Amino acid sequence: MITPENLPIHELIGLKVRVANSLSTPHIGISGTVVDETKNTLVISDGKKERVVPKNGSTFQFSLPGGKRAELDGSKIAFRPYDRPKKLR
Repeated sequence: MITPENLPIHELIGLKVRVANSLSTPHIGISGTVVDETKNTLVISDGKKERVVPKNGSTFQFSLPGGKRAELDGSKIAFRPYDRPKKLR
């Protein structure tokens, strides 16, 4: 089960997300579903358009299964998705 505490080590693809803050002001407020992830970016789709948002310098607010929300500093997850569990434990 995904919780705010273990979110950084979980798969992010498929989760609803909103960019709560970013060093790049055009990215602030982007929301949708995470459809892809690289070491340095999240790809967020609103159903019409996909946007690539850098992890470093951004704060993401995720909607978790069960209705909880969790805020996550993107610089703390700036690893390849498959490396995060090893590096963050």
